[in-house]
Amino acid sequence: MLLTLLRHAEAESDAKSDFDRELTGKGREQADRVARFLVGRRLEPALILTSPLVRAQQTAQIVAQRVKVPLQEAAWLGTGMEPEICLKEVQKHADKEHVMLVGHEPDLSQVISHLLGVADPSALKIRKASLTGVELADFHAGCGLLHFFVPVRLM
Repeated sequence: MLLTLLRHAEAESDAKSDFDRELTGKGREQADRVARFLVGRRLEPALILTSPLVRAQQTAQIVAQRVKVPLQEAAWLGTGMEPEICLKEVQKHADKEHVMLVGHEPDLSQVISHLLGVADPSALKIRKASLTGVELADFHAGCGLLHFFVPVRLM
């Protein structure tokens, strides 16, 4: 399975709560750029799973609409996600060739580090709207193979 991890695009800094932060105009452009990049390289996932937080949902919706794939909210993708839980949940979709997760930092760098067997997650800097592709041969720590890491400014 190819697991693609997308950090949400740029969001406003002020809102009623962290949960309710919406994408900025720049963030919407970033999400659209990611979607065009995926389509242009034929990297469309079979399924997109997104955090319930507004900024992640908005990012995922923009991508899902352009690439024309199903979108599901996944509560476990909210902030504070544990890598082991992520792997367990992703394994439920093992029948799919390509799944995308839309989430947050530092969660995504921790998951990517876990998958690649990198001891220190701070060795990775996952910028907003960046895309990371990890091939999963199995569903345990260290089983991943990094295929790509593309920041939105290079798309």
